[in-house]
Amino acid sequence: MKTDKILKDQSGVALVIALLMIIVISLIGLASSSSSIFEIKLSGNKRGATDAFYTADGGAQSVLANVGNFNTSSGYVPVTTGSLPVELQNESIDQRFTAPDFSLPSGISFKDPPQVTIYHTTKNSVPRGSGFSAINFDYSYYVIDSVGRDQMDLSLFKSNCEIRQKNGEGHPHSSRRLLK
Repeated sequence: MKTDKILKDQSGVALVIALLMIIVISLIGLASSSSSIFEIKLSGNKRGATDAFYTADGGAQSVLANVGNFNTSSGYVPVTTGSLPVELQNESIDQRFTAPDFSLPSGISFKDPPQVTIYHTTKNSVPRGSGFSAINFDYSYYVIDSVGRDQMDLSLFKSNCEIRQKNGEGHPHSSRRLLK
């Protein structure tokens, strides 16, 4: 009889329901918190990758703006096919320039400057759309390889981006961009 009375007593049910609701709300809070942290990391990675891309692109464009960088009689050194990146080993590259001059507008600077290398290759063909149709026309091609890094010191791991751009002498033709 006393057992039935104890089982029918509902005075502690509200406490049990309140504790269950607190557990459920806590789990929802933890899930949303971890989701927010993941989204913050993801957006930080995207920002870093975008910053690295624009740094590499800025390096390639600033090197392109200086015509003196394409004078093969100063600063270019001969290269062997085995010392080139794998993607460039079929490009008939004969020389490399590892210290091109950057032409940056006033007030613009890089915290961590891009590493730009200019590769020289010669081909006996005229680029499409240039308007030339000469036979045995010697036209110099350059491959500009620019590696940029994230410019902000917000994370332990910095994003890198590599842009590779092919250009003909006097006629820039961007043909391929490679991200890493």
